[in-house]
Amino acid sequence: MSRPSPTFRPVCPEDRDFLFRVYASTRLEELALTHWDEAQKQAFLVQQFEAQDHHYRTHYPGARLDLIVLDGEPVGRLYVARWKEEIRIMDIVLLPEHRDRGVGGGLLRDLLAEAAATGRRLTIHVERYNPALRLYQRLGFEPVGETGVYLLLAVEPPTDQPADPLR
Repeated sequence: MSRPSPTFRPVCPEDRDFLFRVYASTRLEELALTHWDEAQKQAFLVQQFEAQDHHYRTHYPGARLDLIVLDGEPVGRLYVARWKEEIRIMDIVLLPEHRDRGVGGGLLRDLLAEAAATGRRLTIHVERYNPALRLYQRLGFEPVGETGVYLLLAVEPPTDQPADPLR
């Protein structure tokens, strides 16, 4: 079975509502455990979304912030910073109805291939209890650091291949 082939387009200001919906989808299980009413949950989500967006834009200048598009419709986001010796997956999220269909794994395999071809390590921060952690481990990511609830995972470049001198 072939996996769906996504395309990408840069995030623009008009995507804010969609990006919020994508972000909120990652917090649903967590918020279900609270005793907050809907207004409290919404206020929390807005505050956290704004903080995350500000962090990405402040700490990753020049990164690619893209929507993942399938059949002409946005289905998620892929934020990637490409540095001289490292490719950092800042965020990869699909809406729930598009998860577990091979799209995310395919995107990760594409990034692994890019990293290997350019002699760079591929890294991502993942919460310790994120269900996607198993996927990252199956694809060869290994813990190389930790910050609070986050693990820094990495796949090192092949040692028999020199780094791309043009990067």
